[in-house]
Amino acid sequence: MRADNLDIEPSIVPAHHTIRRLVRWPSGFMGIMPALVLIALFFVAPITGLLLRSVLEPEPGLGNYAQLFGTSTYARVFANTFQISALVTTLAVLIGFPVAWMLAIMPKRWGNLVFAILLLSMWTNLLARTYAWMVLLQRTGPINNLLEYLGFISQPLSMVNNMTGVVIGMVYIMLPFIILPLHGVIKNIDPAVLQAAALCGANRWKCLVRVLIPLALPGVVAGALMVFAMSLGYYVTPALLGDASSMMLAELIVQLVQSLVRWGLGGAAAFVLLLVTLLLYALQLRFFGAGRMTHDER
Repeated sequence: MRADNLDIEPSIVPAHHTIRRLVRWPSGFMGIMPALVLIALFFVAPITGLLLRSVLEPEPGLGNYAQLFGTSTYARVFANTFQISALVTTLAVLIGFPVAWMLAIMPKRWGNLVFAILLLSMWTNLLARTYAWMVLLQRTGPINNLLEYLGFISQPLSMVNNMTGVVIGMVYIMLPFIILPLHGVIKNIDPAVLQAAALCGANRWKCLVRVLIPLALPGVVAGALMVFAMSLGYYVTPALLGDASSMMLAELIVQLVQSLVRWGLGGAAAFVLLLVTLLLYALQLRFFGAGRMTHDER
């Protein structure tokens, strides 16, 4: 076939470029104006209103913040929030790291199957998953029945309406958010590094502790910070699986606003939670941002 027959109609190219010129996005400040308007309307304005209500209601001043940090009941809620978030993060990392490592080394067929299960669990409605754990963890549920049948316990364990149920439910929900980033980090580690360590006399334990974990540490810390920040503001799972003794800050905010109609105190609690969350994300971007992660992997 002659090359002449393969030529594109000359009229097509000018029309294509004409369309691109007509729909070209504006550059400079005007190009980011729509995004700035959306941020101002749906983020800055509500947060500003929240901050104003926290210092103006029921009277101007910092009385809401003083009450929030000076009352033992509210201090216990803060302690519960950070304690549960830290425990959930620790367990998620301890469980998620081996799973991410297995996903990185297992055959592609089985890896795709496990990935499908993880994604399916993430796509399933959060409320439905929490109710499922309520059924599994209750005193007459399958877990207690199985433990009694195997002889591990003589009477049912109390795993609902306490901190145990909250931690179990939140760890299950947070696992995909630590497994998926860790899998990406571990997958990018050159297998030749582990092979070189083995050739130098390192056993499997030393390869894990002195080679694999240090190389994956930036991903571990970044994922842990993300899970911890997400756990701080969780509401549905603690509300359904916990009780008053394990109340977290998000539950307190809902109770203050909806039940007690104390917008000022609720706004102060929400603003403190927002500041802590933004601080954690700032630390993640500062020390484990995308550019630094890429540099460490190289």
